Amino acid sequence: MPARILVAEDDVKQAQLIRIYLEREGNDVQVVADGRSAIDRARSTRPDLIVLDVMMPHVDGLDVCRILRAESQVPILLLTARTTEEDMLLGLDLGADDYMTKPYSPRELTARVRALLRRSRAAEGAQADVLTVGDLEIDTARFEVRVTGSHIPLTGKEFAILTVLAGEPGRVFTRAQIIDRVFGFDQNVLERTVDAHVMNLRRKLGQGRPGAHYVETVYGRGYRLAAGGER
Repeated sequence: MPARILVAEDDVKQAQLIRIYLEREGNDVQVVADGRSAIDRARSTRPDLIVLDVMMPHVDGLDVCRILRAESQVPILLLTARTTEEDMLLGLDLGADDYMTKPYSPRELTARVRALLRRSRAAEGAQADVLTVGDLEIDTARFEVRVTGSHIPLTGKEFAILTVLAGEPGRVFTRAQIIDRVFGFDQNVLERTVDAHVMNLRRKLGQGRPGAHYVETVYGRGYRLAAGGER
């Protein structure tokens, strides 16, 4: 079954070779040449798999992996010229699903992509992409939020903040942690920007209603999602 694959590789010849082999499999392949573009394209197109070079300009592949893994479970195959065991373990610890060192066989890369896609699709079939906290439902596959069954329209950043909080109900996230997970390397984001998004998020979730407590402020620390949702 064809897949949407994002290739992040700054070596033009390597990127073109990967594209040719993956397109032969019937996949829809997009190519970017730097880490910042990889983050932006992954967020906008939601690929089925990412082939990610470690050594890239602007933002390196390891940081790209860390940022995207905090936002989704998209399979990530790292490519690198580094060959030490420490480098491999670091990539896997940051959330990569597989790792190949250069030079590599394009045929082996294609086979590993197929294996990662099979595992990912099997996992998707085994469980729904819905986070449920009390009467709050977050469908990460459809980018939908429901409260007691009613659809709540959110912006992309509001949805991302809510998803981060819902991943660990009851845990307090500082504003800096939310900025890191939601905005990545956008250094212009201020903590009050997070406060503004949270204020809008609360309003949309109906937290003005008596008894509605979803996103809570922990003064001096940050925000958390109430473990029981509405109460």
